[in-house]
Amino acid sequence: MSAPWRVLDVSGVSIPLSVRKGQLVVGDLEVPLADIVCIVMGTNSSWGADVIAKAAHFDIPIITCDWRGVPISCTFPWSHATRVGARHIAQADLSAPRKKNAWMRIIQSKVLGQAENLAEINPTAAAQLRLQAKAIRSGDPDNIEASAARTYWSQIVPGEEFSRHRDGGGRNSLLNYGYAIIRGCVVRSIVISGLTPTLGIWHHNRSNPFALADDLIEPFRPAVDSTVFGFEVTASLDDRAVKQALVEVLAMPMGLDGSTIATSILELAQSFAQYVEGDLSSLPVPKWQLVDG
Repeated sequence: MSAPWRVLDVSGVSIPLSVRKGQLVVGDLEVPLADIVCIVMGTNSSWGADVIAKAAHFDIPIITCDWRGVPISCTFPWSHATRVGARHIAQADLSAPRKKNAWMRIIQSKVLGQAENLAEINPTAAAQLRLQAKAIRSGDPDNIEASAARTYWSQIVPGEEFSRHRDGGGRNSLLNYGYAIIRGCVVRSIVISGLTPTLGIWHHNRSNPFALADDLIEPFRPAVDSTVFGFEVTASLDDRAVKQALVEVLAMPMGLDGSTIATSILELAQSFAQYVEGDLSSLPVPKWQLVDG
């Protein structure tokens, strides 16, 4: 893992956090702020304005968890990008056809990643998902994403029909936690790239301040799924090893080229910034691939 992609999870400790000479200090532990991609806090965490200010200076989002350990909020810094104004305007003016084309590529990548997770579990279902990915058209008017999801979730656990619910317990709570960690990194990358997370491609609920993050996260969800369904069915967020494994998804390779999930997220956000300004004719989207070892 490259140094700048370390997630620091202090949600389970009550030691006050402070900063000193470019280091985040937690008791006897000192971590260079330049090496941190995200900080996860809990209800017992204690920090002052100096921590928030320094985190913002280093473009570090702070994710706060509730008493259950479930992420419920995220602070993120203002962008330092020199083209932030131009990119916000370009986002707002992005044409419907280009939005639909970008969404098509994002969903194709997501479905192919889901197929990758099913490759050994159910090769037939994996092949079906790959065919569905090829059939996705601009804007996904046939809603193949939903059809593929029904196949995927019903086959992800051999001999068991898993039901995906946002507010569910068990494996659903692990998925929610893992997705929230990834989402924090996506928000950070969006802001760093001079974009606004409010203006999405497909997601556009007026009460959602992170619509673009909910678009760009899609290709990375299968990486979280792969980790969650590698746990025993009894796995819980009460186990710090489980939470740590979910945090470390950001350090996993996205594919065979060696890029991590975190670096791939940043590359996608930067590519989208170029796409909205017309520097790219199509949006290149990374695809999740399982890497042996």
